[in-house]
Amino acid sequence: MSFADIWTAWLWPLIVMVAQSLLLLVILLIAIAYVLLADRKIWAAVQIRRGPNVVGPWGLLQSFADLLKFVLKEPVIPAGANKGVFLLAPLVSCVLALAAWAVIPVDLGWVIADINVGILYIFAISSLGVYGIIMAGWASNSKYPFLAALRSAAQMVSYEVSIGFVIITVLLCVGSLNLTAIVEAQNTPYGLLGWYWLPLLPMFVVFLVSALAETNRPPFDLVEAESELVAGFMVEYSSTPYLLFMLGEYVAIATMCALGTILFFGGWLPPVPYPPFTWVPGVIWFTLKALFLFFLFAMAKAIVPRYRYDQLMRLGWKVFLPLSLAMVAVVAAVLQFTGLAPK
Repeated sequence: MSFADIWTAWLWPLIVMVAQSLLLLVILLIAIAYVLLADRKIWAAVQIRRGPNVVGPWGLLQSFADLLKFVLKEPVIPAGANKGVFLLAPLVSCVLALAAWAVIPVDLGWVIADINVGILYIFAISSLGVYGIIMAGWASNSKYPFLAALRSAAQMVSYEVSIGFVIITVLLCVGSLNLTAIVEAQNTPYGLLGWYWLPLLPMFVVFLVSALAETNRPPFDLVEAESELVAGFMVEYSSTPYLLFMLGEYVAIATMCALGTILFFGGWLPPVPYPPFTWVPGVIWFTLKALFLFFLFAMAKAIVPRYRYDQLMRLGWKVFLPLSLAMVAVVAAVLQFTGLAPK
């Protein structure tokens, strides 16, 4: 095999993929900085405060100032901690959260890896995210982080079950595990009314609430409940490792918003499939829909009081699990008897 063959078959595709990954990473991290700022601004607006407004015009550089502060602080590692696992845990959380974006299409053809099992890949990666939390709690060598890590693991596993059934209802309607195919299946002449949020509305609500619990967001942030657990599994973390945990959490939130956009809001499709709406690039529609979902996340944080742990578990196992199971059966029956099942 000549060098030219190796170049065309292996090296050039590898260089392109690395370049695409770096570009995605840079755009995603900058977007997360402003999503974090938006979260704080929305919370402030609900409480009739100004929020961050000093660093840069209108506080637009606040997230970058926070980044510098975290990076320049000295990391403190407890004397009794398992140092290797202690430092590996935040890295695992952050890398897994970022890895999920490899299969998310933000426009037609705008995806690093358009694999046929994209939805399974995202589900697997989000399931693995709990390992970073368990590692952090165990390696801290302190009972409070360990208890919080176990609570977090139980919470994330409980709500993953519901999200799994929600995804199954969408897959029954599409007949494919490919994320691009899921968006294309919603490309109907009815536009906004042809997307899956309307026929699968109960499942969309279950998905939204389960995504809040899955990413440890209020009102389900029992893992970090200051009043009872100080700061949960990352109470012993400071500086950059703490930053990596928070970054991983916000990237996971962005992933859930993107997944909700693809499953229920037609991905990059315009709400009205006619000009002038079709003239707007698909990536802009995708971003606007994902930001709308994030706005719902942020408003839940600002408005809804925190659940007790037993209430959280009851909601997951006694309400969402039977409801999502029943919806899978109902959707399958309707598709079968009306002849609407994908061929």
